[in-house]
Amino acid sequence: MDSPISERTPLAATAEDGAKIVIVGGFGVGKTTMVRSVSEIRPLSTEEVMTQAGVGIDSTGGVQEKNTTTVAFDFGRISLDERLVLYLFGAPGQERFWFLWDRLFSGTLGAVVLVDTRRIEDSWYAIDRLEHNGVPFIVALNRFEDPEHTHDEVREALSLGPDVPVIDCDARERASAKEVLIALVTHLHTQTAAREAAS
Repeated sequence: MDSPISERTPLAATAEDGAKIVIVGGFGVGKTTMVRSVSEIRPLSTEEVMTQAGVGIDSTGGVQEKNTTTVAFDFGRISLDERLVLYLFGAPGQERFWFLWDRLFSGTLGAVVLVDTRRIEDSWYAIDRLEHNGVPFIVALNRFEDPEHTHDEVREALSLGPDVPVIDCDARERASAKEVLIALVTHLHTQTAAREAAS
């Protein structure tokens, strides 16, 4: 079992490289959960209780039991090894907060698109904005229950190119969330190597 956040090791003196990573996706897909589960520091969270004012404005289809929402962003940090540190920003999922996304993408090395396979269509906007901003990304299927769709079905539904990795995860589990981030960094390194080989 993971140690409580207060007992985790602070940033190592050997840390040399830092990278900004954004976690995006639709409302209620598990972005805040992922940042909380994997962060080695106490994460900054801007979750607020949802009120009657949001009725008719915020779409809660498929997540009716959810009673809080991120209103700015979540922030956490994880050291992948002694030298590489990732700074994690969880983007808000509700449509009325999407105007924040382009600002969050500024200076971002890469992104994770977290997908709930019960609501695949909620991921379209995230992918569109990442492609528009030229931010490389991977797709992580947050398996809340038994798989609803295969990787190939998700790839086709989201019109993903063959070079975009699609992986499974459980955002509640630290080890699983860390594997997602490792997959993203590996993807970024592969892209960089391919560009260098082509030049």
